[in-house]
Amino acid sequence: MTPASGAPPIVVVPVGSDDEALDGCLAALDLATAPGTRVWLADDAQAGPRAYAIIERWIARTTLKADYTRRQRSVGEVAHLDEVLAACGDADVAVLSADAVPAPGWLARLSAGLASDGAIATATPWSNAGEAASWPRIGEIDALPHDLERLSRAAAGMPALHPELPAAVTHAVLLRGSARRRAGGLDASSYGSWYAALIDLSLRLAGLGWRNVLCDTAFVGRRGEGIPFDGDMDALAARWPDWHPRLANFLMQDPLRASRTQLAVLLDSIGPPEPQRDLFV
Repeated sequence: MTPASGAPPIVVVPVGSDDEALDGCLAALDLATAPGTRVWLADDAQAGPRAYAIIERWIARTTLKADYTRRQRSVGEVAHLDEVLAACGDADVAVLSADAVPAPGWLARLSAGLASDGAIATATPWSNAGEAASWPRIGEIDALPHDLERLSRAAAGMPALHPELPAAVTHAVLLRGSARRRAGGLDASSYGSWYAALIDLSLRLAGLGWRNVLCDTAFVGRRGEGIPFDGDMDALAARWPDWHPRLANFLMQDPLRASRTQLAVLLDSIGPPEPQRDLFV
C-alpha cells in the first residue's frame, strides 16, 4: 500500500476484538473523512466472525478506499503495527485506534499541521481520553462528546499553534513517514503495547530533533485511554529515566490550559450548522 511521493496520508486502523467499538469507529470514519482516502484495516488475528462481518459490510459500502488484511497467527500488537508501517514506506500514516470516534475534518487538519512545519514528526488531536491531549480536562477521561460535528466546528476556529506534547497519544496520531523510518520504526522487542511503543518512538524522534505536537484544530473521541502491557512501563523507565517525571510535570503545569479554555469558549458560542450547507460544498 505504498503511495506515490506527496500523496495524502494512509489511515491505519489496528483491528481489535471489540466488535461494537469497531463498528462505531468505522461508521464515524466514513462520515468524518474525505471520500477516496486510503484506509488499511490491519488485523493481527484479533477479529472474530462478527467483526469480520462488520468489516466486510463496511468495505462494500464505504466511499473510502479501504483494504483489509489479516494474519493467520498473531505476532503481537507492536510487531504487527511495525510491519504495517514499514509496508507504507515513506508515506505519512495516521494510526487510528479501533475504539476511536473521529470528528469531521480530523485527517485534513492533522495533515495541514504536519505540512505547516517540516520539523513535526507526530501530530496528535485533542480527545476526551487523550492524557496530555485531553479536553476539557488534562489527564482525565471524559465522556465521549455527544455532538462531534459541533465540536469539530469549534476546533476549526482554534489558532493552529501546534504546541509541544511530551509524546504522541494513541487515540489518533499522524506520523511523518520519513521521520519514522529515520528513527528506526517501532521497538517490538522491548514493548508489547502500542501505547508504550509510541511513547518510545516519540522520545527517539525528539532526540533526533523532531517535534511531537498537538493539532489544536482537530478532535478524535475515544471510549477509554490506551494502556501499557505488563513490563512496558518498567522498560520505558529503564530506557528513558526522565519520562515519568517529565510527564508528571506536564500534567501538573498544564501548559495547554489556555487552549483548553479557548476551545470550551468557542464550543459555547458556536451556532447550529448552516441550513442546507451540503448544497454549497
